[in-house]
Amino acid sequence: MKKSIKDLGDIKGKTALVRVDVNVPLDENKNVTDDTRIQAIVPTVNFLKEKGAKVVLMAHLGRPKGEKNPEFTLEPVAKYMSKVFGEEIVFIPSVEEAKAYVEKLADGQIALLENIRYYKAEEAKDDDMTFAEELAKLGDFYVNDAFGAAHRNHTSTAKLAKILKPAVSGLLMEKEIRCLSQALDNPTRPFTAVVGGAKVSSKIGVLENLLDKVDNMIIGGGMAYTFVKANGGKIGNSICEDDQIEVAKAIEKKAQEKGVKLVMATDVLVADDFSGNGTNKFVKIDEIPDGFEGVDAGPESRKAFADVLKSSKTILMNGPVGAFENPKFAEGTKAVLEAIVEATKNGAVSVIGGGDSVSAAKKFCKAEDFTHVSTGGGASLEFIEGKVLPGVAALDDK
Repeated sequence: MKKSIKDLGDIKGKTALVRVDVNVPLDENKNVTDDTRIQAIVPTVNFLKEKGAKVVLMAHLGRPKGEKNPEFTLEPVAKYMSKVFGEEIVFIPSVEEAKAYVEKLADGQIALLENIRYYKAEEAKDDDMTFAEELAKLGDFYVNDAFGAAHRNHTSTAKLAKILKPAVSGLLMEKEIRCLSQALDNPTRPFTAVVGGAKVSSKIGVLENLLDKVDNMIIGGGMAYTFVKANGGKIGNSICEDDQIEVAKAIEKKAQEKGVKLVMATDVLVADDFSGNGTNKFVKIDEIPDGFEGVDAGPESRKAFADVLKSSKTILMNGPVGAFENPKFAEGTKAVLEAIVEATKNGAVSVIGGGDSVSAAKKFCKAEDFTHVSTGGGASLEFIEGKVLPGVAALDDK
């Protein structure tokens, strides 16, 4: 276990240097269109404030590639955060000027530093610690609350934690690690994973790692057609990775050896036009006609998925089971999420792991309907694969 801000002693008057993930979407007028990530850091910031610490937040926005590009400024995010916290968030325009700003902060005051990715040294792959040493001068201790960036071996997410001590997790980071670890390492059984998305290749690590842990695995989305083709089925124009057919066969074999029940769709919604405006019909998954592609789980499959989920005690979802972005192709993913919500109401632990699953969960349900909705796309994927996240590894152990 890693130390968290709850393990710190008296921090009144000390400066907390906090890495957060406020990489939020903005419209053309620079208005925040989804503040989920901002709301997620509120508990950590308020905890530090209430203890009388000065709070200096570091974050990135987009990919400015080491250049000072006004398109990626965090200034509008600071203005929005001022509304969320009900007080002015001091905006620090550059690392070079930061020391002067930090010295003027009162106890409990919050500041946000300009986009840390304006500096090439932030993302540098070398062992040079110069930039980390410069940042370390701005605080008395380090807090990482940016789970969404924890898989990056960057200066503000990992290198800094090696220099500025103590280096602890924020409340969001702590919750992410606790919920994902609990699901993976100590699940109440039966444990079911829903693995979806377009490609087998991007989920090999997830599938491999989960086969050692789960009782049931639901495979949905575009990746299912590679499995169907591996078994000699007709998949029409459906997405398929021919170079992953042997991998699919190996995964099926491993599941059999481990006694894991693989649950695949038996029927699917197919379309001859991906916009949904052509012919859409239900067919058996291994009898998809030429000119058609699978776009969603069919009614038979939805019921089979839901039955497994409702009888589960731990559920981890990583990836949708159809092209849910189009309302015409969203019913399968919606049915899966509704079944997870019902299981959660009946006492199951449910974790929605990052990326598209989170977008779908937000679209069709409320975050509080699940035990935990992860804020990290790539980070939760790597965590579920069993990889060590640099941003977590660098923190102090309890």
